Amino acid sequence: MTRSILFVCLGNICRSPTAEAVFRGLAKGRGLLIDSAGTSGWHDGGRSDPRASAEATRRGYDMSMIRSRQVCSADFERFDLIIAMDAQNLADLNTAHPAGAKARLELFLDYAPEFGIRDVPDPYYEDNFEQVFDMIEAASKGLLAAI
Repeated sequence: MTRSILFVCLGNICRSPTAEAVFRGLAKGRGLLIDSAGTSGWHDGGRSDPRASAEATRRGYDMSMIRSRQVCSADFERFDLIIAMDAQNLADLNTAHPAGAKARLELFLDYAPEFGIRDVPDPYYEDNFEQVFDMIEAASKGLLAAI
């Protein structure tokens, strides 16, 4: 049974905090532990990208309390499910996954096959936050239905 979920992207300022905020909003009252992190520590302690926060606010999600952090070895025991935003982050997580750790590793867009892609695009450079939010909302609904 999945009771704890960690969403992971590279810097933990765009995609994974968006997934954390959206999923937290949709799963409210279900007693799930929900968090996000990055495979890099480039932005540790920093707030989400202002463009992501603005789109979240526009859609009724709150990202104000989310702070960037890097994935640590304890996350592989603390969380039942660790969801990567793209194949490169999944590969990095597989490399860091300690032998025998309980966490399952998956790709987020596998829960939204209607998009026909498996990687959530990084909106940091492309400035496509609205499109990325659409994908994350759809995948969040698919994940919630699956658990």
